[in-house]
Amino acid sequence: MSTGSDLHVVLGAGGAVGATVVDELVSRGRRVRAVNRSGGLTVPEGVEVRRGDVTTTEGATAACAGAAVVYHCAAPAYTRWTSEFPALTDAIRAGAAAAGAKLVFADNLYMYGPVSAPMTEDMPYAADFPKGRVRAAMARSLSAAHDAGELRVAIGRASDYYGPRGVNSVVGETVFGAAVRGRVARWVGPLDQPHSFGYLPDFAKGLVVLGEDPRADGHAWHIPAAEPVTGRQFLDLLFAELGRPDKSAAVGRTLQRVLGLVNPTVRALGETWYQRDRPFVVDAGRFTETFGPLPPTAHAEAIAATVAWFRSAHA
Repeated sequence: MSTGSDLHVVLGAGGAVGATVVDELVSRGRRVRAVNRSGGLTVPEGVEVRRGDVTTTEGATAACAGAAVVYHCAAPAYTRWTSEFPALTDAIRAGAAAAGAKLVFADNLYMYGPVSAPMTEDMPYAADFPKGRVRAAMARSLSAAHDAGELRVAIGRASDYYGPRGVNSVVGETVFGAAVRGRVARWVGPLDQPHSFGYLPDFAKGLVVLGEDPRADGHAWHIPAAEPVTGRQFLDLLFAELGRPDKSAAVGRTLQRVLGLVNPTVRALGETWYQRDRPFVVDAGRFTETFGPLPPTAHAEAIAATVAWFRSAHA
């Protein structure tokens, strides 16, 4: 950690995860620098905004200068993960190491591949599809850097997220955005399978816990989330909040393949269809046992806040 530094640097602060981490840090009274490629950010008062290209070692080093903790919330477009994500993460790792900072990586669950039980951190990285292999490779690389003493690393993982600003998630514009505009909310996959969803503010709280607690160092952690829900349960809560009848449809595998012929992002969902057609549940017991309770926001409350944000965004 940088000697005497109290600066928390959030990379990818223009995205949903990064912006929410900024909010969480500000709520704790931390000194914050928010970094994205354009520098055009709307942030709480007192936050330093910096323009930076963290895809290069030079850019990442400049962005991380003086940091005590760096939050890696940056990501290329979903369809460019395999070609761009590893180099981006390597550059950020080098930048954080140059600052003597701790690195917290906002990760997902792709590396485990298809599962038949609730996911724990000790499961093998069994993914055999490109995006899953990339996630596994990045996690291994960061863990190796920690073990070699290059820098301190903690990895925080969540399933699909939703919440204010969450436009690009699987339940973003196609579910919340469509529903608040009176259009058909399209749920990807069957409606009867339990699925863990992370609420963005809860994920951000968990990442900051990892950033500030040395017990997190050198490990990957599943961030606590509310109980798993089926698609039908999620949609019932959504339309109850909207106060109108359900107007939704499930996107099955056949339709996903057809839509994927013209939409690369939809086509890429085929790689992770196993997350839709069977239970996809996260076990965050290790986090709670180590750091104490981090009570997640109930889905009804989280959905209400998300609806309010999408209504404002589409007003």
